[in-house]
Order: sequence, then C-alpha cells, then structure tokens
Amino acid sequence: MMLVISIVMGIVPLLGIAWTIATGTITTVDGLFMSLILLTLSAVFFLNAFWELRDRGALAFLDKKKVAAETTPKVTPKVAPKVATATQDSKPKEGES
Repeated sequence: MMLVISIVMGIVPLLGIAWTIATGTITTVDGLFMSLILLTLSAVFFLNAFWELRDRGALAFLDKKKVAAETTPKVTPKVAPKVATATQDSKPKEGES
C-alpha cells in the first residue's frame, strides 16, 4: 500500500509542473521556484518507492553483476612456500675484522 501511495504522490507534483507550464507561469520567478519545489517533492516520493521496491526484491535484475559474481567459484591462488634466504649483515662481527 505504501508503494502505491508513494508512486501516486510522486506523480502529483509532476502534474503540478505540467500545469505551471500550461498556464505559462514557468517563465516567472515564482513559477521557476514552484517547479523546483515540486520536482524535489516528486524525487523524494519516487526515492521512497525505489527503496520499497528494492526491499521487496522487485529490482533484483539490477544486481545481475553482483549475483553473477557470487555464483562463480572463487579460485584461491596457490602460495609458494617461503624460502629463507641468507642475508649478510652490513656490520662485520667482532671476531671477523
């Protein structure tokens, strides 16, 4: 139910913008700011609808790459054993000089 309300409340401000354009008041400062406010309201409600659809799993097709990456087997690289190498000290020992 919340999804339907969000979609309807997202469309209503767009109708208000269409009315502002149809009456010709879009060219005034009041019409411009009215359109910006209505676009913001519409974006908020559509964002809420998007989140609702995502939580329900209706937008699973958007995560196709993520799902494909999870289904492929992960290959673990073979790690070669570390070989100890002989290193020489830069300082000679006391008995070597």
